[in-house]
Amino acid sequence: MPRNLDLAALRSFVTVADVGGVTRAAGYLNLTQSAVSMQIKRLEESLGMQLFLRAARKLALSPEGEQLLSYGRRMLALNDEALSRFNATACCGTIRLGVPHDIVYPAIPGILKRMAQTYPRVQVNLVSSFTLAMKEEFGRGGFDVIVTTEDAPDPVAEVLGARPLVWIGAPQGSAWQRRPLRLGFKDGCIFRPTAQAALDRAGISWDLATGGESEQAVEAMVAADLAISARMVGNIPADTEVIEAQNQLPALGEMKLALYRSPAATGEAVDMLMAELRLAYCC
Repeated sequence: MPRNLDLAALRSFVTVADVGGVTRAAGYLNLTQSAVSMQIKRLEESLGMQLFLRAARKLALSPEGEQLLSYGRRMLALNDEALSRFNATACCGTIRLGVPHDIVYPAIPGILKRMAQTYPRVQVNLVSSFTLAMKEEFGRGGFDVIVTTEDAPDPVAEVLGARPLVWIGAPQGSAWQRRPLRLGFKDGCIFRPTAQAALDRAGISWDLATGGESEQAVEAMVAADLAISARMVGNIPADTEVIEAQNQLPALGEMKLALYRSPAATGEAVDMLMAELRLAYCC
């Protein structure tokens, strides 16, 4: 007699594999950790195989788990597509999301993928811009949801956490030792006034090595050891590194990560997006 895979258990398995752990998967699925673990165990028992290799408290897929993951993703995608197609009340429409360019990766691609799988009739339009520009547009109704990096979020914002702001330069570079100190920032970068004010307080002379709104131009100048810049910990561009200046450069403090939702943005798809962003950016 043919057997059927438990799709709920299969969804837990795929989510654990995608997000890298039971705890995060439980948050995505709105289940308890024990419920997710039990579903994984039940799936393993029904198949008579081990899906994860458990060593040093880290989960890694077994060879059989790798094979099932591919099937599982396709089965769940087809299940979700069928439910959406035949559900007359399925969510549809557009969500306008704004995220600063320097924190788009690594979280946003996975969030957009899961949104598309769960709500295929909902289009998420992503705009990557500066916090100040996005807040202005948000105030005009141009966004449904925005994530910001700022020193003092508005009272209506949901503060997700804070990350240290650090100086960055070329690997083994010396630009940070030169005076005046050459800075690389886009004109609208919210980190720029913080960095300039810190240098002014420390009595360190500076000038700007870049202008305009090209992030590539800024990163090129920094990577070439012709300027330094500032970024939040966890979002350091390629070909640059945190400057270990032995207190010769002033501390920059922290930047808060904040989440804004328009009062007009309602529905379960927006709820899911908000939950995904909380999990991704809570510190």
